[in-house]
Amino acid sequence: MSPLGKRIAYASMMVVGGLSLSACATEDYVNKQVAVVADRVTALEGHVQQVEATANAANQTAQAAASAAQNANQRLDQLTSRVDTIEQQLAKKPARN
Repeated sequence: MSPLGKRIAYASMMVVGGLSLSACATEDYVNKQVAVVADRVTALEGHVQQVEATANAANQTAQAAASAAQNANQRLDQLTSRVDTIEQQLAKKPARN
């Protein structure tokens, strides 16, 4: 092989060797990257649980308010009919002078 061919072969082996070393991620590197992502996922899961608890509490409060409003409307309907009855009775009585 000519000296130029040897140099080309040597340079090619160096390039291939360098690329093969830089192309592989070490297990330690991957573990560190996965740990960062896992920490973020854990933090987000905690935040989601807090938001879910807040939403559930708000839903329970809203349901209680709706129930109280419905009860108040029923009571108002009962009182309205009683007031109507009293007004009718008063309208039937002759006025006193």
